[in-house]
Amino acid sequence: MRALDRKLIRDLRRIWAQGLAIALVLACGLMVLVMADGTLRSLDQTLNAYYERQRFADVFASATRAPDDITPLIAGLEGVAQAETRIVGAAILDLPGMMEPASAKVISLPASGQPKLNLPLLRAGRLPDPLRPDEVLLMEPFALANGLMPGTGVDVTLNGQRRHLTVTGHVLSPEFVYSIGPGSIMPDDKHFGIIWINEASLAAATDLSGAFNDVTLALRREADPRKVIAALDHLLAPYGGTGAYARARQTSHMFLNSEMEELGTIAVSMPPIFLIVSAFLVNMVLGRLIRLERAQIGLLKAVGYSAREIGWHYLKLSIGIGVGGVVLGVASGWWAGHGMTQMYTEFFRFPWLIYVPGVRAIALAVVLGLATVVIGALRAVAASVGLPPATAMSPPAPPVFQRGWVDGFGRLARLRQTTMMILRSILRWPGRAAITFFGVAASVAVLVSCFFIFDTMDLLMDEMFVQSNRQDVTLVLNQNKGTVAATDAATLPGVRRVEGGFALPVRLIHGPVERLSTLQARENGTELTQLLDEGGKVITLPENGLILPERLAEKLGVTVGSQMQVALLAPPRETWTVSVSAVIRQSLGDEVHMSKPALFRLMRADAQVNQLNLSVDPQALPRLMATAKATPVIAGLIYWPDVKGQIDATINESLRIMTVIFSTLGMLIALGVVYNAARIQLSERAHELATLRVLGFSRGEVGYVLVGEILLLAVLAIPVGWGLGYVFARAINTGFSTDIISMPFDIRPRSFAIAAGLVLVTATGSAFWVRRRLDRVDLVSALKQKE
Repeated sequence: MRALDRKLIRDLRRIWAQGLAIALVLACGLMVLVMADGTLRSLDQTLNAYYERQRFADVFASATRAPDDITPLIAGLEGVAQAETRIVGAAILDLPGMMEPASAKVISLPASGQPKLNLPLLRAGRLPDPLRPDEVLLMEPFALANGLMPGTGVDVTLNGQRRHLTVTGHVLSPEFVYSIGPGSIMPDDKHFGIIWINEASLAAATDLSGAFNDVTLALRREADPRKVIAALDHLLAPYGGTGAYARARQTSHMFLNSEMEELGTIAVSMPPIFLIVSAFLVNMVLGRLIRLERAQIGLLKAVGYSAREIGWHYLKLSIGIGVGGVVLGVASGWWAGHGMTQMYTEFFRFPWLIYVPGVRAIALAVVLGLATVVIGALRAVAASVGLPPATAMSPPAPPVFQRGWVDGFGRLARLRQTTMMILRSILRWPGRAAITFFGVAASVAVLVSCFFIFDTMDLLMDEMFVQSNRQDVTLVLNQNKGTVAATDAATLPGVRRVEGGFALPVRLIHGPVERLSTLQARENGTELTQLLDEGGKVITLPENGLILPERLAEKLGVTVGSQMQVALLAPPRETWTVSVSAVIRQSLGDEVHMSKPALFRLMRADAQVNQLNLSVDPQALPRLMATAKATPVIAGLIYWPDVKGQIDATINESLRIMTVIFSTLGMLIALGVVYNAARIQLSERAHELATLRVLGFSRGEVGYVLVGEILLLAVLAIPVGWGLGYVFARAINTGFSTDIISMPFDIRPRSFAIAAGLVLVTATGSAFWVRRRLDRVDLVSALKQKE
């Protein structure tokens, strides 16, 4: 082994603690990169394999009643590889031991038992017998949540008819990877499920014999989805078609895409913070080591080592630290990615897991990790190799001390001498202080951008369940009814207030851009459902025109005053030209809104309702639920406290996991920065600190000089960290907002305080850990250091 290699090993052994701190910070950034990218790739691979094996459709459409005779016409459309028609309905379930009714989407199974597209994957039991009309399959999570095992029975109200069905098996479906009920943003396996039943049985129950109301298509590779959708809409228009849409707009797939976009945001936004801090730490530690070994460098040059050999020696030292960080980061990222993918697999109900983080993320982590430490080391290495041997072997010129403004300030403020030493040290070595300052600020920023999620979710939940949706129960009707239905609902047990709602499917058109949406009729003065502006105040509805969510307005390219076309996909099936009256930030969904009188004036019809929002006496809830289960006109029921509880439970669990991970990462930055800064201070100022002890200063006073500078910089860095954290949080919040959920933005003082508190505790602990080494410094050796 060459002499410089032996020296390299000794140097790494000597600075192992500082090297480990840097490696941990570097590993955090690489871990986030490998974890997020690996999870993203694995989800994509798992999803694609699942979609392909179970033949997930490319295009979806619904109608009111279309004859089976047009099925060949649909299959013959240009670009269509396979077409399948089916019947879809809604049902209310009366489950034993559950007060409120559960709701379900009911889908027909062809006589052959296996659909051509969107194949249910059998997980337990068997397929229904085509000759037995009351046998059904259940979505596995719903069945398990309610204890509905194969062979058990369930009471269902289907299109006003109460039936007793027998469960024959449990299945999973690519169409319902993310199965959500009406009004929710999270799966609720207890209250919403999917039922598959024989086509003949469902056709008889829904009066659709010889007809269908739903169609799915698989496209050829070269097909243009837009042309296929337009042709399909043309075919279905006479039969109540509600607008075909591609896979990208399918509800389950949209939620999956939004989750994957959030992972992409994390992979892009978080690692650079850790890499930048790591580079500065390498520069700080290596620069200090080179200054201490100045004479040795001069001697090495004098005996014949070239500047390139010495420079490569110190670069290898930084690479050694980088290799440790890369190994830790890749290994922990691989492990964390597997765990996160497993969690997503369970949450999204994938039947299997394909974990393939791939070579790309690992190779990128290796390159970025090593590049980070090399870039961080270059400045310090350049300074070492540029010194001539004679100059390097001579002691460095002592710093020039002169009085400045800080001395005048100290006299006026009557600061202690030890405090003045701290201020002078910061001003005389601003580069070293800046690294500590910005490292601590980065740590605060990471924590702020983690904790803001709690504040944002609190605001989102408040907007959704306290301000916008204040009803206890929403009843979904199986067809449009006159406003007398609201009067009738007021007689239901325990009902305190009723507000009718009306929604119809529409296609919004602005120039070449089209989007499917739902048009909601709204009234001023409602108490149970309200629209809010950016400030959380209730909006006064304009007499005419549309109110659009801001993200939908951006997609369509419209602003207030713009004219756009609204094509109704339900009777009277007209196309209107309507102006945009307001654009709002809407937390959930992309529905558009219009004044109720204006809507029915355009429809030239009396006001109608197809949903009823109720405020209910809690004592009467059991009687109301029992009545709802037995009322044929009710096709679905949403109990909002259950929806809120489900969302709360899911969000709180995921937020706890995320908080632990990112709090640890943020505190590791502070630990690495402060520990290295304190160690360097102790090493470089050992002579000064020992001199103070000899002059009679106590251990506490000398320790104050060492620790005080670090903590002062940490305190000064906190406001900057707050500002950076605010910027990061804004960027993350924008990345987390999707077409389905528009995240509000809120950071409360509590989050800033928690971030600052955690960083201060970490910084104080690190500084005092190094402070303990001060008591073990040999005064004689320290005083001889300058000699």
